[in-house]
Amino acid sequence: MRIHVRRTGGFGGTERQGEVDTSGRPDAHEWHALAENAITSGRGAPVTGVPDGFHYEITVDGTTVHAADPRLTEEQRTLISRVLKEGA
Repeated sequence: MRIHVRRTGGFGGTERQGEVDTSGRPDAHEWHALAENAITSGRGAPVTGVPDGFHYEITVDGTTVHAADPRLTEEQRTLISRVLKEGA
């Protein structure tokens, strides 16, 4: 499973991206569970967040959803953090 996160917005308007390929990872089942929950609770079109907040595009194996601060689910927040940390 390939998980890609693109974060835009924020005070400086910066963009950050990361990608993780879970193939062969011993913790792949954790990644898959997070990704499935994040995709299920995401939106098909960009969502409105708060001024200077971050907007996220989460793509899992070709399926893209959108989310924005402060309305992230716990699974989305965890997945985004892990992908941007490990997949940078």
